[in-house]
Amino acid sequence: MVTSLPYGSWPSLISAEQLATGGNRLGGPQWVGDQLWWTEGLAAEGGRQAIVRTAGPVAEQAGTPETITVLPAPFNARSRVHEYGGASWTAIAQDDAAPPLILFVNFADQRIYRFHEGEGPTPISPAGPEAAAHGPSLRWAQPTRVMTLAGNTQEVWWVCERHHDSTDDNGAPLIERYIVSVPIDGSAADDAAALRHITPSSRFVADPQISPDGSRLAWISWEHPQMPWDGTALHIGELADRGAGAVVVNEHVAEGDLSTSVLNPRWLSSQELIYLCDRSGWWNPWRLRMGAAPQQVLNDDQEYAGPLWQLGMSWLEPLDGERMLTVHGTAMDKLGVLNLADGSVVELGLPHTAIASVACREDGLLAVHGVEADEFAAISSAQLTTGQNPSGPVLGPLNTVRSSRRDVPDPGLLPTPEPITVVDRAGQEVHAVVYRPHQEGYTGVAGELPPFIAQVHGGPTGKAAVGLSLAVAYYTSRGIGVVDINYGGSTGFGRAYRDRLKGQWGVVDVEDTVAVMEHLVEQGIADGNRLGIEGGSAGGWTTLACLTRTETFSAGVSQFGVADVVALAQDTHDFESRYLDQLIGRYPEDEHIYRERAPLNHVDSLSCPVLLLQGDEDPIVPPNQAETFRDAMAAKGIPHAYLLFQGEQHGFRKAENIIASFEAALSFYGQVFGFDTPGIPRLELNR
Repeated sequence: MVTSLPYGSWPSLISAEQLATGGNRLGGPQWVGDQLWWTEGLAAEGGRQAIVRTAGPVAEQAGTPETITVLPAPFNARSRVHEYGGASWTAIAQDDAAPPLILFVNFADQRIYRFHEGEGPTPISPAGPEAAAHGPSLRWAQPTRVMTLAGNTQEVWWVCERHHDSTDDNGAPLIERYIVSVPIDGSAADDAAALRHITPSSRFVADPQISPDGSRLAWISWEHPQMPWDGTALHIGELADRGAGAVVVNEHVAEGDLSTSVLNPRWLSSQELIYLCDRSGWWNPWRLRMGAAPQQVLNDDQEYAGPLWQLGMSWLEPLDGERMLTVHGTAMDKLGVLNLADGSVVELGLPHTAIASVACREDGLLAVHGVEADEFAAISSAQLTTGQNPSGPVLGPLNTVRSSRRDVPDPGLLPTPEPITVVDRAGQEVHAVVYRPHQEGYTGVAGELPPFIAQVHGGPTGKAAVGLSLAVAYYTSRGIGVVDINYGGSTGFGRAYRDRLKGQWGVVDVEDTVAVMEHLVEQGIADGNRLGIEGGSAGGWTTLACLTRTETFSAGVSQFGVADVVALAQDTHDFESRYLDQLIGRYPEDEHIYRERAPLNHVDSLSCPVLLLQGDEDPIVPPNQAETFRDAMAAKGIPHAYLLFQGEQHGFRKAENIIASFEAALSFYGQVFGFDTPGIPRLELNR
C-alpha cells in the first residue's frame, strides 16, 4: 500500500543522530606485515583520529575481522600541514619478534611521537613555539620509508612545515616547507640540531620518494600563486653521503611548469619513475628514465589523478616494474591495472563508485578504501592475481575488513544516483548527479512536484562523489530531491573543464548551478518555487552568490561559507592564501572585482531566508565571514538563523554539532517550503 503525503513530510528512519554517531571516518589503509592498519575518526570522541589494525592476519580472516584500536586516547593522529593535513602516521615492521614501531603526528602539539602498541607515546621531534595565532610553528606530514645510516642509526623523512615570526616580501607570514630527516631514537626531541634538511626550502613540497637503491630522491613542489592542480615541478636530486647523513645535491626539475600539474611520482627502478601529468589535457601516466625525455604512457580522456588537497593522496600503486594499479575515471572512479609496456588498462570490475586509496601487499592481497552506490565507505580486501593469466589480472571476491558503519538503511529508503549532463545558455556542458525523492511506500500528493536542494561541493576544485550518502538520503527519504552539482572548475572532467573557473569564481559556478536547476524544472522533476541550495566552504560561497545574484532559489544553507573574499584574501591560511589569484584576480590590484563578486556586497538583492552554520575555531574561513553576512541580513530584516558551534574548525566533527546542523537545516527548509517536520526541533528564525 502506498501512502500519499506532501513531499518533505514523509516520516523517515534516517535520523540526524544516525548521521552523526553511527559511523566513523576511515583513513587510508597500510599493510604492516600480514595485518592491515588504517585510521578512524571517532565522532563520539570529538572527532579524534585513532590508529586501528586488524586483530590477526587478514588472509586468515573469514568475514569482517576483529579490530584493535592501537592509538590510546587522548592522542589524535592528525597533521596540520597546509591546515588540511593528510598522511600523519606510519607503522614500521621490526626485524625481530617485536611489535611494529608506530610514528604519528599528534594534533594538539603537532609533534611526532613514537610508541609500540601497549606503551605510552613519547615525542621524537622538537616542540615548535607558537607562531602568533596559528598554532605550533613546526608541523609534519607524509613520512617516507625508514633509512638506516652509518652506525645503524635509523630515521624517517617527513615533509616539514615551519612558521616564522617574520614576514615574506609580500608582508605575509613567512612559512617554509622542506623534507627533513627525523631520527627514530628520539634524539631530536630536545635537540633540533639532530634534524637534517634533506631538500632546499620551497613554499610547498609533497610526495618525497626515495629510489630503491637510496641514491635519488624525487618530490614535487609549487610556489604561490599556483595550487597543485595549476602547476607543480617534479624534482629529482642525487643523495650525497646516503649512508651517513644524506642530503640532496645536483637537484633538477624533471617535469612540470606554471601551467602543468605533475603529481604522484613513484619509482619503477633506481633509474626510472612514473608520475601523473596533465600536459595532454588530462592527468595521465608518464614515465621518465634518467637522462632521457619524458614519455606519455597512454593518452586517455579520463583523469588518473585528482586535486591534491591533502598530502599523501595517491592514485598509483606499483605492482612490479611494468604494472601499476590505477584509480581513474570521470564522474565515477574505477580501479585498473596499467601495463606500462603497451599502455593498456585492464579494469578490475570493482563495484565502487568512488575510491579514496588502495594498498597492495607483495603477495597480491589488495586493500581498497572506497564507497559503493548502495554500501557505505569501507576498507575491503581481495586477492589480485596478475601472473600469466591470458585474460589479464584477476581480482578475487571482496571481503569487508572495516565499514565506516554497519547500519546500511533498507534499500527502500535509498535514492538512485542519476548522472546527467546539461547544456547551459552558452552551449557548454555542465555535469551533475540527481537523487530524486524516494521511499518505498510513499509518494507525493497528486499534482505536486517535490522541492529540490542543490548541493554544491567545496574546493571549489573538488568533485561530487557518487555513492551511498546518508546526508543525501536524509532528504530524499523525506520526499526532498537533491542534485549534486559538478560546476565548471570541478575535477574529473579534464583540464579545460577545470580551468573554466579561472578568473570566474562567482560567475561560472553560479551560472552552471542555475542551468542544472532550470533543467530540472523544465523537465518537470522539481518544483520551481521550492528550490534550495546548500554548500560548505567554497560551496558556501556559491550558495550565497546564487542567493544574492539570482532569483532561482527560495532558501539557502551556508556551512562555513565565504561571504567576503576581501576578508578571505586578508585572513586565511597559507595554502589557499593565493588561491584567489587564480579564481578571481590578484589582490589588491583587482580589489574592485573582489568587492563586486562578494555576496556580502549584494545582500540588498537577497530576498529569501538563509541559515548560516559555522565553527568558532575555523582557521580557513573564520567566523567573521558568517557574522558579517548575518549582520547585513539583520539590518535588512531578512529571516535568518546563525548557529556557531564551539570547538569546531573547518567542518564539523563533534556528534552533537552534526546532529544540530542537520536538524536545523531540515526545520529551516520545512518552514520555508511549507511542509511539516515531525520530531525535529524547531529552528527559530530571526529578522
